[in-house]
Amino acid sequence: MNALRQYPWPGNIRELRNVIERAVILSEGSTLQIPLGAAAVPGATGPPTLATTERTQILAALEQTGWRIRGPAGAAALLGLKPTTLESRIKKLGLHRPR
Repeated sequence: MNALRQYPWPGNIRELRNVIERAVILSEGSTLQIPLGAAAVPGATGPPTLATTERTQILAALEQTGWRIRGPAGAAALLGLKPTTLESRIKKLGLHRPR
């Protein structure tokens, strides 16, 4: 039960339901065994989320371009995005230019 509580459940309730259903089908004996792998270990993290990856990529591009968004040498061109799209994602992620 502790492992189930500590698992991050990135797929939300559907993932939990699927894991339990699979365990019921595959378990042998009267004890339900639910293999959660390394993600159930306290302190272990699962794969990065899409938002985390997006944030990392945008920050890297902004730092590489000196926080220039527009123009051929800007972060938007580097990421293959329209400048307005990049600006909205920066706002959505709450990124701020360091002072």
